[in-house]
Amino acid sequence: MGGQRETDDGGGADAALLRAVAQGDAAAMAALYDRHAGWLHARLTRRCADPELVREVLQDTFVTVWRSAAGHRGHEAGGWLWTIAARRLVDARRAQERVVRTAGPLPEPGAAGRYEPAAAPSAEDRVLAGLEYGDVGTALDRISPELREVLRATVVDGLSTREAARLLGIPEGTVKSRARRARAELREALDRLNPSPLGGTA
Repeated sequence: MGGQRETDDGGGADAALLRAVAQGDAAAMAALYDRHAGWLHARLTRRCADPELVREVLQDTFVTVWRSAAGHRGHEAGGWLWTIAARRLVDARRAQERVVRTAGPLPEPGAAGRYEPAAAPSAEDRVLAGLEYGDVGTALDRISPELREVLRATVVDGLSTREAARLLGIPEGTVKSRARRARAELREALDRLNPSPLGGTA
């Protein structure tokens, strides 16, 4: 039965729990954690190979939920929670990168306090980073807002079409069509940022 927690009782149970959490109900918060922490942890682990960072992000996610439950507007709790978790993961990675950049030379292997590098980023991690930084991030900011939010939900936040539809309050078919248009606009924006050298040389 534990594997069905995301769907058992429908969204109504989650919505009721979130309303109670917004009123400061610690028992409701514990129940919400029990329902969702498992799959959130598994999904974060697929994106991040650092188990300590995953634990920190998961904890920060539920701290954010405790503080902002009143802001939940009735869309699917799972999509809302994953959006928070994905954003916390991006924030944590940015913080890690700032520490690494300012840490200076690394101690020799085997020395006390030796820096232990994180596992090499997966292909998915690199895509995620590309959508937040550099030319792809710049291009993403240039496409239509309604298309950008779909691309962020489905690619950056990793939501399924169903989750993105509930999160954004639009039909699943609209999510799919906007995702196609978003990719086309993104390609055009990238082409404008990085014009092909073949077009400007003989």
